[in-house]
Amino acid sequence: MLRRTRRLLWTVAAVLAVIALAVFLRFKSPPEAARLLPESDGILYLNLRPLRTLLHPKLPPVHAAAGYAQFLDATDFHWERDLDQVAIAVHRMSDPHGPNGPAAYSMVLVGRLDGRRIARWLAAHATETESYAGQTIYSLPSEGRTVRVAQIGYDTMAISNTPTPEQIHSILDRHRTAALPFAGSTLLARHWSQIPLLSFAWGMGQIGLPFTESGAIHLFGMALPLAPDTTFLASLRWVGSLRLRVEEIAPTPEIAASQASSLSLLLGLARGAAVGLAPTPANRGLQQVLSTAQLTSRRNRVVIRASLPSDTLLDIVSEEAKQ
Repeated sequence: MLRRTRRLLWTVAAVLAVIALAVFLRFKSPPEAARLLPESDGILYLNLRPLRTLLHPKLPPVHAAAGYAQFLDATDFHWERDLDQVAIAVHRMSDPHGPNGPAAYSMVLVGRLDGRRIARWLAAHATETESYAGQTIYSLPSEGRTVRVAQIGYDTMAISNTPTPEQIHSILDRHRTAALPFAGSTLLARHWSQIPLLSFAWGMGQIGLPFTESGAIHLFGMALPLAPDTTFLASLRWVGSLRLRVEEIAPTPEIAASQASSLSLLLGLARGAAVGLAPTPANRGLQQVLSTAQLTSRRNRVVIRASLPSDTLLDIVSEEAKQ
């Protein structure tokens, strides 16, 4: 009897250990939406649930344009209410002046979906369909591109506007192994461990691509001394205030030191330019972010940290709602 009891206790302990390990791995692993993304030059991720909880009393009603209003009526999908997570893969195009522009995108959306209504809308607007891995891929024309859409779960959509269907095929393939906690693209595997814990928004890779203009990265109207293929790690966390962290990975320590010097100069210029801005909540928020910004450089990495108080963030949202 004693031997049987011990055996039972060891079995229970082993099961609990496996469960605890599984929970730990899932907690430490990237979000599933990001793990589904195909190989890419950059990844952007946003979890809207904590923001919705924080800002819900201040969120303004959305006034939809005519075309979008028809989509809402047909699908009953309202992004400000129903969208929970967005994961976007950025793909650099070989010809930035070609029909696809400098970059194409693949994304995974997670939220509350009415699958039947969305499928009916897609079927009515698609120019063609493809069956792949047991899923239907709908092709829709959009501004000279083909946008491919597939519903890959009761709460998950895959979308891609790349020139070929390879990327959306990859998302569907990865969906089969989504239960593996550390599955995902090469870029995600390389840098996920460096994203701060509890970040509700983050990006990695060549995330400057969407902001490039004539071969340079522009932000707030200023050209940054960074190449468009510079590797960044960026994150936003909520710890009583909004904490921003941006890290540049330079090829060498010497280049990192030079970049830090140039960025420090630009930061000083931005602080001076922000002093004379009108006293609106958005401008006050920008001034506070700039005033708290700290730049450090170590080896081949340059890091900028800044924060925004919660009351300022709520004031900005409230002011936007009034307008």
